[in-house]
Amino acid sequence: MNFWLAVFRQLGRNLRQTWTSQLMTLITVSLSVLIFSFFYLIYCNMLSAGGRLGNDLRLIVYLEEEPGPEMQEQLRRRITDFERVEKIRFISPEQALDLFAGQLGQNRDLLTDVPSDFLPPSMEVTPLKNLRGLHQVSLLADFLDTLPGTIKVQYGQEWVERFYAFTRLLSIIVLLSGTLLVLTATFMVSYTIRLTILGREDEIELLRLVGATNGYIRTPFLLEGVLQGCMGSALGLGSLYLLFQWTLNHFSGPSILNIFSLTFLSLPILAIIIGTAMALCGIASHISMRRALRI
Repeated sequence: MNFWLAVFRQLGRNLRQTWTSQLMTLITVSLSVLIFSFFYLIYCNMLSAGGRLGNDLRLIVYLEEEPGPEMQEQLRRRITDFERVEKIRFISPEQALDLFAGQLGQNRDLLTDVPSDFLPPSMEVTPLKNLRGLHQVSLLADFLDTLPGTIKVQYGQEWVERFYAFTRLLSIIVLLSGTLLVLTATFMVSYTIRLTILGREDEIELLRLVGATNGYIRTPFLLEGVLQGCMGSALGLGSLYLLFQWTLNHFSGPSILNIFSLTFLSLPILAIIIGTAMALCGIASHISMRRALRI
């Protein structure tokens, strides 16, 4: 009990003596965590939105003429031999016109004089839930384009390519911001701990002379680094939550944000980020302490 009481006293003295550098380190760690978690939050929401939108992904194959039952079976067999799919649905011109009329809603009267075979027959192919990679979808679309009687294959290729490109860009940004978090936390905490040690060299030497153990000397500096990681990450994540709530409140209504149904980071993810920041700052404190104290 006396050991930890003395350790916390030493920790409080360290924080008071170097409060300016401690404050700068806290701000730096907070900003690093904020930048990383901000892009990670966007990345997670984009993946979630992509999963929801991907569930509605359909490849529409427009055909020259409506295939009969035998031809439909042949087409099904050729497609499943190439790639397993969730569903294959053949749509006649009449069915296509009914679907189009349903999309028009109250304006369906515009189709009153339109012949029933106005739209071409088509085949709707729903890929499996795991068939969501851009390359896989493109391969399936290219194969469908080679089927006999195919006029055109449509699946929103341009949108899919842009979505996957943006997701890849976000993943790179997340990695870079994570690297920034590691570097800044390690450097700033190491620098602050070193300043604290240099300012208390005489006191540390006196503690050695009176028989203080290495654990007694090192523990306050180690706790200082862990505390910086805990407070800095909590401050950064708290700022991100306030920014998240402000965004939801000011952009509510008929906007694209409601389509994607944004969600904040889960509690396990928050705990991992805080724990990682504490571990990084603790390791940085330990390295700086070993170099400066030689113990």
